[in-house]
Amino acid sequence: MLVGRKESITCESGICMTFLLNARGPWSKMKSMSIEERMPDALSLPVAVIMERMGLANRWITEKWEAKGVVCDTAPRGTPERVIVQEEKLTQILFPGRIIKLNRDEAEGYYLNVTSPRPKVFILWRMSENVARPELLTVSYNEGTRWADSGENVDGVPLPVEFLPWICEFVEKHYIPKPREPKHYATNKDKGRMGRDE
Repeated sequence: MLVGRKESITCESGICMTFLLNARGPWSKMKSMSIEERMPDALSLPVAVIMERMGLANRWITEKWEAKGVVCDTAPRGTPERVIVQEEKLTQILFPGRIIKLNRDEAEGYYLNVTSPRPKVFILWRMSENVARPELLTVSYNEGTRWADSGENVDGVPLPVEFLPWICEFVEKHYIPKPREPKHYATNKDKGRMGRDE
């Protein structure tokens, strides 16, 4: 059964409604709260990233790293990373002090992300001292794709529901759909394209 209630979001357009009507269960529990109450800085959001190391029984590859999630960062500035799960073949490390920033040039990418069936936070990470460390984060589908196409390690993790109103409000203010270009059909008057010049 589809869920989602109009009064549960702060966005005025149908962007958030499109997302919520495709969501289930937990998404409908979003509290009504203004963007100012959620994120005082409307263009950036402090977050912490969870990175996971999985041990593998493989003669060629002994471990696998990947990003597992993103949460709001409430730790004081300068707080170092810490291990939050330690098992025989599984380790999870929380990296605080990361930032998600919004900028107008990526408004289309934000729109494509939040209106997709499964919106994500894209995390670019690099190995340093045998540990995978998150370097850059984005909620733009276009930017995340460019990172991956450039050969970087990029993982997409589920977008936390509490980030949605913040992104939607930004999209509503700054996303301007590109006008469709009129179609041009070739005719016998076209020169240099179809047939020979007369």
